[in-house]
Amino acid sequence: MSGKQEGVDIGSLSAQQLTAVKKQLDEEVEHLTASYTQLAAAQAKFKECLRIVQTGSSSFDDNKDILVPLTNSLYVKGKLSNPDRVIVDVGTGFYVEKDTKSATEFYDAKVQELGANIQNLEAIVQGKTNNLRVVEEVLRQKVLAQGAGTASTQA
Repeated sequence: MSGKQEGVDIGSLSAQQLTAVKKQLDEEVEHLTASYTQLAAAQAKFKECLRIVQTGSSSFDDNKDILVPLTNSLYVKGKLSNPDRVIVDVGTGFYVEKDTKSATEFYDAKVQELGANIQNLEAIVQGKTNNLRVVEEVLRQKVLAQGAGTASTQA
């Protein structure tokens, strides 16, 4: 295969084919929108981690009690052994101990990467949404033309 996509004149498709194309585009837009939401949520979590690392290390001292999250709703009391070192979740359940500077760089890079992915996804969603509008308009015109055609044959 050459990798080139060939376009199809949607005006030449039947109403049934246009309905199938519309359904496929609806599903794609729904899936991409869900992916966008997940990326935005992940970016927000990384931004929060970045904020905590940037402001947290200076506000903690060695003797201050903190709450350590075990799950989203379960925390245990603990003490920081070294406020200049943090444990960073690098993905898929792996954790790495880093100093606050490298943790800040890590989270900043993640925020930037997700931001770029979100922008790319926005462009794709916009394109698919525009395609969906065009298909809906052509489908509407076909249905109206079919309705006018059957009305004129009955008269």
